[in-house]
Amino acid sequence: MLVVGILLSILGFTALAGGIAASVLGTAQGDGYFTSGSARFSVASHALTTPRLDAVGEGVPPRLPFDIGTLRLRAASAEPGREIFIGIAPQADIERYLLGVHHTELLEVNSRPFRAEYRDIPGTTTPAPPAEQTFWNTSVSGTGEQELTWDLATGSWAIVVMNADASPGVDADVQAGFRSDLIWPAATGLLIGGAIGLAIGVPLLVSGAVGLGRHAEPPSRGPRGPLPQFPGGAPGLASAPEMQGTPPASQADPLTPAENAPYPARLLGRLDPALSRWMWLVKWFLAIPHFIVLAFLWFAFLVTTIVAGFAILITGRYPRPLFTFNVGVLRWNWRVAFYAYAAAGTDLYPPFTLARTNYPADFEVDYPERLSRGLVLVKWWLLAIPHLLVVAAFAGTTWTWQAETDDLGTTYERGTGLSLLGLLVLIAVVVLLFTGRYLRPLFGLIMGINRWIYRVLAYTALMRDEYPPFRLDQGPDEVPHPAVGTQLDGAVLPEAGPAPRP
Repeated sequence: MLVVGILLSILGFTALAGGIAASVLGTAQGDGYFTSGSARFSVASHALTTPRLDAVGEGVPPRLPFDIGTLRLRAASAEPGREIFIGIAPQADIERYLLGVHHTELLEVNSRPFRAEYRDIPGTTTPAPPAEQTFWNTSVSGTGEQELTWDLATGSWAIVVMNADASPGVDADVQAGFRSDLIWPAATGLLIGGAIGLAIGVPLLVSGAVGLGRHAEPPSRGPRGPLPQFPGGAPGLASAPEMQGTPPASQADPLTPAENAPYPARLLGRLDPALSRWMWLVKWFLAIPHFIVLAFLWFAFLVTTIVAGFAILITGRYPRPLFTFNVGVLRWNWRVAFYAYAAAGTDLYPPFTLARTNYPADFEVDYPERLSRGLVLVKWWLLAIPHLLVVAAFAGTTWTWQAETDDLGTTYERGTGLSLLGLLVLIAVVVLLFTGRYLRPLFGLIMGINRWIYRVLAYTALMRDEYPPFRLDQGPDEVPHPAVGTQLDGAVLPEAGPAPRP
């Protein structure tokens, strides 16, 4: 149910987005045409031609029962009073007409900034005036601005711009436009198809997530639940009481300030004491199956979080099965991140499961019995902005550059480089490669950054109302030490006397 629901929902979202985009395009047509800006084309040859235009394709009936679209070309000679010619004809006829004639083929146009690429085809023959030819499907010529419209049809076509007397040196300002009566029907069909896909896919997705959440191990109700241990134990790890969540005496002081209390979303990562020097080079490749599964699980996570948000807004409660499922997705993601790229702290391959396992990396969130209805509307974006800026500094790329598309000439920002977290992990694994040791202080810092990121993830995913602390809790695991009077799942911890000191 989850897999089918994810696939149908993705198709539904895609179709819906396409329908909205087509509707916007249909509204923006203005006089009925999408029009480009006017551009100057200057070539020294007798003719400027386009590459072959396969408007519809071979094997399609020459007459279709609907209007595919209409192309509009406007051109004017840059030299006042000079006649210009525009024509559209089958590619084969144009090739015969220009055989042995010096002409230029337009290869590519970038609009911002304008730049045209040409291919010069040499020749010595002088062509006959183009208006005298009879093979043109449609053509216009004259002084001033000339306008040509052509209904798209099947076959291979080409456009030719020439001086009307076929003299060399074509210098013209050209503008192109396009319209189609299919835009609104296509938009309507995509909107309807997308709505149907979502109407079927989202309930299946949520039902599948609920089923998996019910079968997965429920999260512990308090911060002192046992955490997974490194298989078989390992030298150099925390002592047994600490691994079971029992805080050291120095951290169990009941006078601990509330701001130092542990957050109810806990991240564990135990460093493998026998890490391979070189295996980190291929872990990203070995983790590809996990990346594929997680891509779909993150989509499901987004949908179930939206559903849970509406449930909290109405009932004040996060549906328990969806909560367990979403924590399981974060747990799965953290295992893979700890293995492959966000820490590279173990060589053990991550399990394919949402449930807790005996793996050296784990993530857990205490289930809240009640959540604020009002905070649902603001905490995931407005209240989280300070933390999101910090997370962007930790996990964002270090530099960007501008790039241009090849067809529309639009520019966009593209990020590259390593994030701060990625740079720290790279330093750690390079040191591991040459020394055979993973620097423990660096591992603690890496764990602190990951811990901050996952707390913010839990908060923005509506799992807790407690605001995440602005601190790096470094080390393999968080030792719970809630302050006296801290409320957990509706219960208040009793006051305790001072902890015994060693």
